[in-house]
Amino acid sequence: MPFLLWFDWTWLILIPAFIITIWAQARVSSAYKKYSEIPAQSGVTGREFAQTMLTQNNIDGVRVQAVQGQMTDHFDPRNNTVSLSEGVYNKHSVAAVSIAAHECGHVLQRFKKYGPMRVRNAIVPVVNVATSLAFPLILIGLLFRENMGVLVDIGAWVYFAVVIFQLITLPVEFNASKRAMENIQASGVLTVQEQGEAKKMLSAAAMTYVAAMLASFLSFLRLFLLSRRR
Repeated sequence: MPFLLWFDWTWLILIPAFIITIWAQARVSSAYKKYSEIPAQSGVTGREFAQTMLTQNNIDGVRVQAVQGQMTDHFDPRNNTVSLSEGVYNKHSVAAVSIAAHECGHVLQRFKKYGPMRVRNAIVPVVNVATSLAFPLILIGLLFRENMGVLVDIGAWVYFAVVIFQLITLPVEFNASKRAMENIQASGVLTVQEQGEAKKMLSAAAMTYVAAMLASFLSFLRLFLLSRRR
């Protein structure tokens, strides 16, 4: 009985989030490893296709550079830089071309003023503040619940900003992959078979964002239930 009183059942809510996150990460890692070993018959590297894609879309002033690590590829809109990881920059695999095209998809979103991306970039400062404040507020509220329990409520709703951010991220990432595939198909850099493999690679990567959104929502749900219980 004492154990049952001590046990917080709301932790169980996070189990699906943990499972989904592990599954999504395993899936994208497996896909990356598989398609990194399949060379693109065109011999075009990630860097070369990134530059080609930018040129084809009449985009100037964006730098393509190498960055250390694996799957550390990203586009930084603050300095208009596409950073490609070691396994993408100078490699001519299906995965390299797919990932480079995806990051350039984000470049196209910025230069074509894609709505969801503009919203996501605008709320980044708010989300950063929310992430740093939410859990301290909740912890203080739980420790001093008699006088400061309302902080649990505030902390839970502050954390909801993270859920909104993850939700907005989904259309941004799916749209970047859509733009990537359109440019891959238009350029002919990959064969029809390779294009199918590229879609699988990008789909696996997209699932990590779906998992992140579900995990953030379930975390918020747990915090909300804690705030109702206080």
